[in-house]
Amino acid sequence: MIYKSLMALSWLVCHTPYRLLMGAGWVLGNLYNLLVKKERERAVRQMMAALDMDEATARHTVRLSFINMARNVLEILYMPHLNEQNFREYMDVENLDTLKNALAEGHGTVILTGHIGTWEWLSASFTLNGLPVTAIAKPQPNIQYTRVLDDLRATIHVEIFSRGTSELLAAARALKKGKILGFLVDQDAGPGGAFLPFLGKIASTPMGPAVFSRKFHSPVVPAFILRQPGGKHKVVIMDPVSYVDTGDADKDLFDFTARMTKIIEQVIRENPTQWIWFQKRWNTKPEQQKTGKHHTVIEEEKRS
Repeated sequence: MIYKSLMALSWLVCHTPYRLLMGAGWVLGNLYNLLVKKERERAVRQMMAALDMDEATARHTVRLSFINMARNVLEILYMPHLNEQNFREYMDVENLDTLKNALAEGHGTVILTGHIGTWEWLSASFTLNGLPVTAIAKPQPNIQYTRVLDDLRATIHVEIFSRGTSELLAAARALKKGKILGFLVDQDAGPGGAFLPFLGKIASTPMGPAVFSRKFHSPVVPAFILRQPGGKHKVVIMDPVSYVDTGDADKDLFDFTARMTKIIEQVIRENPTQWIWFQKRWNTKPEQQKTGKHHTVIEEEKRS
């Protein structure tokens, strides 16, 4: 029932004028800001600490971030409307040749990004330009929500590997075939992550991009989609960053992850209304860190 209802809502959204849809996002975002006190207060606290911001400014910025998030949700439902002919009406893509050149090296390409802007549309900006995109996605608590997201992603030609399956093997094969593998690396990685400074506080950080880059010699290309004041999106593709092998795998993976984390952090600082501030990014404490975590990750990748 949930699946059918959400797909019906997607159909309705796709048949709604885009400007009206963004107006609805403004209303829903403001309503959400009023109703979800727990998430709102967490977002305000985390934003004040991370950006050294006073409370009034943080509350205003968090409200804008909720509006952006509501618009993101509606745009995800709108994805079946996107196609090769019309997507340029909604987004401008900068430096696409940078990504094409990285793919031309023949080792696949890892996309480094986060929950910034309408991140699902970032994939569309690549696939609708004829580039093959795969991604590892975290299943939703309700399987019907996962089905909805996967079916919506399929409309923009994205291949999804679900966590908890044979996703590492599938992702490895995708890179070997010269495809794009996308990583969202701004969530808590649990005890097995790399503990690094992130927005002023130590956070457990995913090491996937570093591990895959190390094993498959794949360049890592940071890319982000940012909503512009006029309503259109800008896709920013940055210069590739490469894994440096000094012979100390633990240190090299950690250092490379630290370099990539600084890139994500800078984009968030420059675009604070476009990140999800209420997420539990700093949930895992440094004292929970697993010992020998980097070797464990390496061994898991060898088996894949």
